[in-house]
Amino acid sequence: MSIKQNLNIIKQSLPDHVTLVAVSKTKPVSDLMEAYETGQRIFGENKIQEMADKHQEMPKDIKWHMIGHVQTNKVKYMAEFVDLIHGVESFKLLKEINKQAKKHDRIIDCLLQIKIASEDSKFGMSPEDASTLLQSEDFSSLKNVSVIGVMGMATFTEDQDQIKQEFGVLKTTFDSLKTVHLDLETISMGMSGDYQLAIDCGSTMVRVGSSIFGKRN
Repeated sequence: MSIKQNLNIIKQSLPDHVTLVAVSKTKPVSDLMEAYETGQRIFGENKIQEMADKHQEMPKDIKWHMIGHVQTNKVKYMAEFVDLIHGVESFKLLKEINKQAKKHDRIIDCLLQIKIASEDSKFGMSPEDASTLLQSEDFSSLKNVSVIGVMGMATFTEDQDQIKQEFGVLKTTFDSLKTVHLDLETISMGMSGDYQLAIDCGSTMVRVGSSIFGKRN
């Protein structure tokens, strides 16, 4: 199957309200261009330097999503062009994004990463911390970031019931945060292996890599 065929099959399976992020980390520009020529405009990368290099080389109507763990000192390398940052898990990081966005006279959209998995290896803040942050005075003073939703990663397991339960936690968190922060609209959850389940659980944005581009080398 070609990238084009894979992409078309996935797109046909997605409801209209769900946004597809093509996870293109480690893939060469030629692969991304094949997806681009099939109509894909949103690409997700997990390393800022790699994303910046691809942004230089590729058409400028692409929306670049940073989906990996973000180190504060690297924010400056993507502030000029990044469209959405999925993994914001601290006020400190949000503050840095705000600072760098201001230099480019931009407002950068962000998702708060909520820890829903039982694994220790996953990053994220608790639903309580997210709620406190969104209602804080410090947060309201940040004029160059816009928190538009939440992101979460389920435990890496075959247990569908556990994944479903964790996705449910993110949806519940989103619903309660929306009562204190009306701008929330995006729930980013679900990857190649579980995006259909994620959509059933309320996801509005899925991050799909290997099902489009094939397994990572």
